[in-house]
Amino acid sequence: MKTIVQAQRQRGVAMLEAIIAVIILGIGLLGAVGMQARAYAALSDAGMRAEATMAGDTLLGIMSNDAANLGAYAVAESAAASEQLAPWMTDTKARIPNAAVSITVTPETGRTRVAITIRWTRRTGGTENRHQLISYVANAS
Repeated sequence: MKTIVQAQRQRGVAMLEAIIAVIILGIGLLGAVGMQARAYAALSDAGMRAEATMAGDTLLGIMSNDAANLGAYAVAESAAASEQLAPWMTDTKARIPNAAVSITVTPETGRTRVAITIRWTRRTGGTENRHQLISYVANAS
């Protein structure tokens, strides 16, 4: 008789264990999905930083080949680009959506300091990213 009473008390324990296991599995899967979403966002931000670096490097190459006209490449963030800068600006804004670009050109003795700042926001309401490259171009002889 004791074994029948004990068996009846054990009824449903396997079902309870299965429900707890499913709940734990669900929490784990939600955590994995959250980590995947964060990894995707970080990858997207890294891609935009790489694009900004390549765009800045391209512009510095263009400016080095046109050292006599470096002043024409300076532009404020909301200003219109000069004729020399317009193709680069169009390409950069196509690669980096919502990009705001400013370029300062500061003559120094024997060289010119160039600071390229590119700002963008990956999504509405997201944090703003800012990438700045500073380089020096030798003055034209």
